[in-house]
Amino acid sequence: MTKPRSPSPLPAVPMEGVDESTWLDVIQKMDEVYTRLIDDEVELEKKNSELEQSQQFIFSVLTSMSDVLVVCNEAGRIEQTNAALCELVGRSEDQLRGTRLDALLADEASVAQARAAMTKPDAPRKGEAIELNLLDSHGSVVSVDANCTPRMGANGRRVGTVWVGRPTAELKRAYQEMRTAHEALKRTQQQLLHSEKMASLGQLVAGVAHELNNPISFVLGNVHALRKYCDRLQTYMAALHAHQDEATLAALRQKLRIAHLMADLPSLIEGTLEGAQRTADIVHGLKRFSAMDSEERVPVNLVEVVDRAIHWVQKGYTHPVAVHWHKADPCCVLGSAGQLQQVVMNLVQNAFDAVVAARIPQPGVWVSVDSDKVNRLARVTVCDNGPGILPEHLLRIFDPFFTTKPVGKGTGLGLSISYGLVEQHGGHLSARNGERGAEFRMELPLAG
Repeated sequence: MTKPRSPSPLPAVPMEGVDESTWLDVIQKMDEVYTRLIDDEVELEKKNSELEQSQQFIFSVLTSMSDVLVVCNEAGRIEQTNAALCELVGRSEDQLRGTRLDALLADEASVAQARAAMTKPDAPRKGEAIELNLLDSHGSVVSVDANCTPRMGANGRRVGTVWVGRPTAELKRAYQEMRTAHEALKRTQQQLLHSEKMASLGQLVAGVAHELNNPISFVLGNVHALRKYCDRLQTYMAALHAHQDEATLAALRQKLRIAHLMADLPSLIEGTLEGAQRTADIVHGLKRFSAMDSEERVPVNLVEVVDRAIHWVQKGYTHPVAVHWHKADPCCVLGSAGQLQQVVMNLVQNAFDAVVAARIPQPGVWVSVDSDKVNRLARVTVCDNGPGILPEHLLRIFDPFFTTKPVGKGTGLGLSISYGLVEQHGGHLSARNGERGAEFRMELPLAG
């Protein structure tokens, strides 16, 4: 900007009583005022430029917002909106300006909620969340999770309301997809747990077959004896029905050994029932172990779980391994008996494999159950006299698919799944090298 030429320093006609120095002072003051005006004008132009930039920035932010924005005055009439709302309702900002917010709402309930929020005298400055239904450009109802914030004036009075909302249809769809993915993940996890359990069960088949063979053979032998006794009784009963004389019946009783038969029947039937019950118990145990576990948590006696796990592992293992285990007092935790048995079986099975693979002269496994009353913890410890765990393996021992067994001998999932099951029960599974060899410790919260 060019500065205009200042006026003539002296008047054309001298004024009476005013000397030249006075005029010079006046002219100097005029120059100062003029210079200040020019500086103020430059500063004002600079402020106008900054204001335009700020307005442009605010406009670009409002345009870029994916959430809808509505600014209303005290009467609930729209003063400003953003592009997201205009696109949603299919109307321009000029068309919306001056209309009531009620015209955008889809039902009376939303209208009543919006009016109550805009007229509330003690509305929180941070705003409050309200779910409203809007009408989109096609006349369809769109659910919006809106936040209502009072807009305050310079004097501290409420001069309007700012609404910021997000259509929840997309959020609900994303939540549904996430929920579906989570359910699929849970099903996959359950299948993985069950598959690992079936792999453990496969190792027990030989021992279970031997375990079933004894009572079944016992039952079969007793049934054959009962069949012979039945034939003798039928022969004797036929003679009775034929009204044979007493001498003939006495001779027949002697020949068929009826007295011995009658004395032997109770023990024979009792032995058969016992063998059948043992077979049923074994089958029931297998079914209980192989069944899919429920999510229900019930009191479980860890001593019984450990005893049952040791029994099954010993029956399914062909190599002789000494197990040092003495039943302790009952120790109860809340959880799933099947899942806890799966964990203990995995720990005992790994201990068996470690001592047998290392060709220990006198292989042994030590199992104990104790409780810490002070910290309210139940502790199961399984250790062996094998070579222990290499230091570089300790950090990865619970990683999925990590195994030190030869190919085909292990999946690398047993300890990883066991670790997850113990965590689901609110406990902790740890591994270290003890005094004898590898030592695994499972800690669980006591029940009650």
